[in-house]
Amino acid sequence: MTTEAASQQIARLDDYSPIIGEAELAELRTLASPLRGRTVQMVNSTALGGGVAEILNRLVPILQELGLAIRWDIITGGNEFFAITKAFHNALHGGLYPLPPESFDTFLATTQQNLSRLNMDCEFTLIHDPQPIALIQARNNHSGHWIWRCHIDLSRPNPTVWQFLEPWVGKYDGAIFSSPEFTKRLPIPQYLFFPSIDPLSEKNRELEPEVVRQVLGRYGIDAQRPILTQISRFDRLKDPVGVIRAYRIVKRYFDCQLVLAGGKADDDPEGATVLAEVMEAAKNDPDVHILDLPPWSPTEINALQQGSTLVIQKSLREGFGLTVAEALWKKKPVVASAVGGIPLQVIHKHTGLLAHSVEGTAYQVRFLLSNPVLAAKLGQQGHEHVREHFLITSNAKRYLTLLLHLLK
Repeated sequence: MTTEAASQQIARLDDYSPIIGEAELAELRTLASPLRGRTVQMVNSTALGGGVAEILNRLVPILQELGLAIRWDIITGGNEFFAITKAFHNALHGGLYPLPPESFDTFLATTQQNLSRLNMDCEFTLIHDPQPIALIQARNNHSGHWIWRCHIDLSRPNPTVWQFLEPWVGKYDGAIFSSPEFTKRLPIPQYLFFPSIDPLSEKNRELEPEVVRQVLGRYGIDAQRPILTQISRFDRLKDPVGVIRAYRIVKRYFDCQLVLAGGKADDDPEGATVLAEVMEAAKNDPDVHILDLPPWSPTEINALQQGSTLVIQKSLREGFGLTVAEALWKKKPVVASAVGGIPLQVIHKHTGLLAHSVEGTAYQVRFLLSNPVLAAKLGQQGHEHVREHFLITSNAKRYLTLLLHLLK
């Protein structure tokens, strides 16, 4: 399956000028000039759901507008394959790997099926995350330039899974990570790329207050009382049950509501199970709003974030956590776990507050609810931090710079 990057309203490069300035746009065009017509291929495991798909959905059109001949391909696989890659994901974040050794053979067999139908013939090939990592087998006589882009926290990977994947990583010309802490001892160059959000997308553009009120009303959320929100896939590593526990502590002091909104990515078979666990933990509390949203709900997610008093991201492990950048862009005060790439976004007491436990999360939420002036200041500073470091145009600039480097 080859997917075209699509959106209801695809922004043009000139539309970003009021946000980043004409000088930044001119630099992008200058960097892209020597790359016009060069063939580039992005490969990942899903077109819908998750931060990687969201980034590629906007990055690919930007690079196309800049003149690169770029395409985006999606690997396919059955339920068994995606159960294996989900187990890879959890294990690379430090968890156990419960599957038998034969699972590696199944993984490689699915790779062969994808190799038989994909054209891997571009001058630059960028493979995202572990699911398509073994596609490097398509490389002939070291032709082209191959880069592995890892969006996962590899600081403490399960050794069984990493020992299987590491030889594949070593076949690439380089690896891209989201944080210096995620890098490994590898025989290839390593690069630091921050993930990014599109400020002009349906999920991040400014909405009219009436739209926000309508969305809140549709889901029975009271706009007149404090709203605590976590936007994330229903994934145990996002700790939605822990968020409910923190909310119950805060509820003793503030008449607040909790919104847990997210969905299930195409390549994540555990979502339904985790959603059931969250429903059980909520115990029919009318002030806990659990919203299983489809991937095509960007306006609803945007409105829920804009309508929130405060945004939480209580991840146990995290690659980067784009929902944090989304909330900061909307000038919302954020309380988040000090894990993975989150501290790159939430600078404690400057762009938000960090926590290390359920009780710590509850304490920081209570502190901000008690200090609305400080909360607003953190939100404003967070917005500027995102503008400087985590916008899609900055991501495009890094990719252009890397491709130029590989041409040398």
